[in-house]
Amino acid sequence: MFIEILKSILFGIVEGITEWLPVSSTGHLILLGEFLELDVSKDVTFAREFKNMFDVVIQLGAILAVAVIYFQKLNPFSGKKNSLEKKNTWSLWGKVVLASIPAALVGIVGDKILEKITGKDIDGWIFNWQVVAAALIIYGILFIIVEKFHTKQTTTNSTDDITVGQAMAIGCFQTLSIVPGTSRSGSTILGARMIGVSRPAAAEFSFFLGIPAICGAALIKGAGFVKYVMESDASVPLTAIVALVVATLVSFIVSMIVVRFLVDFVKKHSFIPFGVYRIALGVLVIAYFAIKG
Repeated sequence: MFIEILKSILFGIVEGITEWLPVSSTGHLILLGEFLELDVSKDVTFAREFKNMFDVVIQLGAILAVAVIYFQKLNPFSGKKNSLEKKNTWSLWGKVVLASIPAALVGIVGDKILEKITGKDIDGWIFNWQVVAAALIIYGILFIIVEKFHTKQTTTNSTDDITVGQAMAIGCFQTLSIVPGTSRSGSTILGARMIGVSRPAAAEFSFFLGIPAICGAALIKGAGFVKYVMESDASVPLTAIVALVVATLVSFIVSMIVVRFLVDFVKKHSFIPFGVYRIALGVLVIAYFAIKG
């Protein structure tokens, strides 16, 4: 079990770092899974179902970090806020909910329709290294282009100033994150920058959008895994439970650091370094799998 705990810690660290940086947490977890396999059961089917759930549910640790860091800003019932501040908080939540609708429709409804028509859901079609590598490189290039050549004036410097129209536009960009390698935070930040939202405000709104997105995805994957366990009458090893708890806790701790880092970083720097990193990683992925054959 000790070795599996060490692996879980590494998965939690990768999740905590990449969930908030615009570099794709899903892409990194898929790639990490190529080199590191959680050995929680000898049952191949159980191990596969568990890993599919594990990669999503450990994101709850990351989103808990956002809830803790921004608790005061996101709490509409705070006694420290006056009536106007409470109204602004409710307004912010309203924009977050509205912005979450496009991704929910594509991710849930679209997924079911695609599976009914083709026999495979979205994951079945696009969760592979070729898509991850392409998305890493394409979005890396887009980040560099937007930061260097996009001349639209920054008109929105705070999440409170984001309009309903801007929120919906950012939400539409979030739908692109269904493709592994694009990055949910990367899609929303890129979209926000293109419509005139400042880097700090774009990063914060991306954090807030993660709350319903990650909680919803974790609920769906978690429920699906529970259904599988009940229908197959499979036993859940203690190693699997410990691995899930440890990875989630580590992702929370690491995210507490990374969220603060990103907000401070974008106040003084552009997103170009992340674009360069994405391109370099995408090229390495192609090289690795080309050599692997």
